[in-house]
Amino acid sequence: MLAQFWASKRGNFAVATAVAAVPLMLAVAGAVNLVGTSDDAAQLQNSLDAAGLAIGTKYMASMSASDVQQLGQTFFAANMSVADAGEYAGSVSAFQATASGSPSGYTIALSSSISRPSFISSASDWQATRSASVKIKPGAEACVLALNEHADDAVNFQGTTSVAMNGCVIAANSDASDAVNRGGSAVVSAACVSTVGETEGMTPPSATLTCGTPLENQYASFDPLADVVPPALGTCKSMPNGKMVTLSPGTYCDKSWTGKITLNPGVYILRGVSVKPGGNGTLTGAGVTLFLMEGSQIYINANEQVNLSPMTTGPYAGITIYQPHGNTSALTLNGGDGSVISGFIYAPDATITYAGNSDMNSQGSCLRLVGDTVQITGNSAFKSDCAAELGSREMYASRMITLAK
Repeated sequence: MLAQFWASKRGNFAVATAVAAVPLMLAVAGAVNLVGTSDDAAQLQNSLDAAGLAIGTKYMASMSASDVQQLGQTFFAANMSVADAGEYAGSVSAFQATASGSPSGYTIALSSSISRPSFISSASDWQATRSASVKIKPGAEACVLALNEHADDAVNFQGTTSVAMNGCVIAANSDASDAVNRGGSAVVSAACVSTVGETEGMTPPSATLTCGTPLENQYASFDPLADVVPPALGTCKSMPNGKMVTLSPGTYCDKSWTGKITLNPGVYILRGVSVKPGGNGTLTGAGVTLFLMEGSQIYINANEQVNLSPMTTGPYAGITIYQPHGNTSALTLNGGDGSVISGFIYAPDATITYAGNSDMNSQGSCLRLVGDTVQITGNSAFKSDCAAELGSREMYASRMITLAK
């Protein structure tokens, strides 16, 4: 029968052509689907890459999972807006972004999918799934960091101060035109300055930078203690009477610390405590960490002496003073001659005022200042390469962002 059909000359050519056209049309439809899906997949990948890089410039460890998701989705949706309305809605709905890591490096992982209706009505939709990964690494070692995002004079050097931070970077997350400011007769030397905004007065001869000129309009620096969790509040210990006291680690509540205070090594939790040694008073402690909880405050005046250093092991290694988010009490360290402080001084929601002296200037200390804003007067020197003294805890300026895949 088929042999007769193909051999017939009686008008069967049109029928044969129609039959032969079916697989050809299917092939063309498949090609259309393939090309269209390939274009959509490329747009999807580009949008994921762009969203990942954008998150990398803004990410902070304090962001919640929903913050990361929302930030990424905003950038992703903007890049996917050229897609068909139906495909756009589906890909935005399928979008996922997560962050993981520590201050030494973070990873942003993203994924989404796009579904394209088949050219053949009876066939299933064509779907493509893509992913992206962005690595965020910290920059150079820093000794001073102001976390405020908009403050003028976020890091401020004033008066007759002479500050040496050889090997260390001065960093500010403020986008102000004077985010890092040097005024008066202050003299500053450092490895570099890195700021989201700009600087004033950080030029020779009063400012000497190994990098040559300040690095302005940079990415924000990471909060080096963002992952630190303060210890649980313990039972309040009694405060000894007298002008000369020696304290053991523990929780202290609602009391003013005055006079000559010596701290044995360990962790101190202060709840509503005011530390003001007073005239000729002292605050001394080696291998200690002070947590300033519930509005606690430290105020060291110029005629008082402070000698503090952190533990070098354990979860709070390298941290000398930790003032948590929410405590806006100014942290003032204006120690007189003979004062030496090392370790991280951390007050993310408060101003740190630090005045060095000749002893600090001549010896140099492994001091790291991290505040909402930081004001520095007096003479002081900050050392770099302090892994041993700070229990390998470090702080970095700015960040490097790379697309991993």
